[in-house]
Amino acid sequence: MTNAELIARDTAHLIHPLHDTRAQRTARVWVKGEGALITDADGNEFIDGLAGLWNVLAGHGRRELAEAARAQCETLAYMSSYTGSSNEPAIELAEHLAALTYPSINRFFFTCGGGEATDSSVKMSRAYWKLRGQPHKTKVISRIEGYHGVTLAAMSATGMSAYWPLFEPRVPGFLHIPSPDPYRYNAPPGVSQGIGAANELEQAILAEGADTVAMFLAEPVQGAGGVIVPQDDYFPRIREICDQYDVLLVADEVITAFGRTGTLFALDHWNIEPDIVQFAKAITSGYVPFGGIGINDTIAAALDDSGRVWMHAYTYSAHPVGCAVALRNLRIIEDEDLPGQCAAKGDRLIGALRTALGDHPHVGDIRGKGLMCAVELVADRSTKQSFPAGDKVGPRLYQETAGRGLFSRVKADTYLLAPPAVITDDQLDRTVEILSDSIHAVLG
Repeated sequence: MTNAELIARDTAHLIHPLHDTRAQRTARVWVKGEGALITDADGNEFIDGLAGLWNVLAGHGRRELAEAARAQCETLAYMSSYTGSSNEPAIELAEHLAALTYPSINRFFFTCGGGEATDSSVKMSRAYWKLRGQPHKTKVISRIEGYHGVTLAAMSATGMSAYWPLFEPRVPGFLHIPSPDPYRYNAPPGVSQGIGAANELEQAILAEGADTVAMFLAEPVQGAGGVIVPQDDYFPRIREICDQYDVLLVADEVITAFGRTGTLFALDHWNIEPDIVQFAKAITSGYVPFGGIGINDTIAAALDDSGRVWMHAYTYSAHPVGCAVALRNLRIIEDEDLPGQCAAKGDRLIGALRTALGDHPHVGDIRGKGLMCAVELVADRSTKQSFPAGDKVGPRLYQETAGRGLFSRVKADTYLLAPPAVITDDQLDRTVEILSDSIHAVLG
């Protein structure tokens, strides 16, 4: 069946994430993946420039992961993990994560994905402060252009306003501060960009009252917001502020965990430990929906010693098949050194992009960390002025690259790249060639 025939059936019956019937009419139906390549229903092959949706770290077509799922399905496909019940893959996965994650984080709650992980962090944080005798510490501070999912609570934490209008009112008690965007953040006189951006958190805490703020939620490297890599002095100052005002630091590592930025967890770049860490996506390389949170020993002790029930649950929490696939995928990540591959290939990709596009009059910024990077296009490099929205530069570039065999994503006029860690050097070079040729085709 052709792509067009399948899309006709699709538009008759499916509702998609970020549903737009007009856009879906020209969509592609994917039928095969192998390594860093994906194939549509018409047989056209593309480089997967965003690893599915930031998640297919180990690459498409990994038979080891399919076999892990099959074997677990044949043994025990499902049982509840509510208190009073458990399963061996979940126990083994929690033990393994305790050995891999930040030293103070040794307890885990599993979800089906990143949005559920955000909701779990919010509920864990609020519960913790209530158990500590501070019931008014409920507010969540996150960042403009931060993405944390789109369940109702996660959407309220997400700092991208396009997600809000159809679903407001948002959950009360969520507020946003500016991102530490090195390309666009203007620091106050006398301080560095990183310190200035971090101090936005202190100002927000003082304005709201420290006795009302439960947590600060942040991606170590902002993904959907445009691959915003913070300054080296940003997170150390954030950690100081959270400690000073008794605010939990929650790291949303849904995109960055398990090697994407060149280290197993991204806050390792700055030698910072969070109080709670969120993960999903690459823990199974997208082969099975899975995610979770890890909490530090202090929070775990408060939960264990309270004598109260943490009334939070999912039917599919600690799903045996998800846990089994996650365990096998973590072996791949470790055995094939995918963090190291991301570091080396990211250097190659960003270096090649700067060589090819660094002098282009409309390329404002080329940035990234590991195998996670972005090219931001501007109307005027000297002023950093963006193109008028009506020019649709980003969407035109997206279509141009797709037509040349590179499938990825744009955020406004910023082109995002985060291919699978197993992408070959030749495929990386081809990615740069396609993007460069496409930018010249769209902008001259």
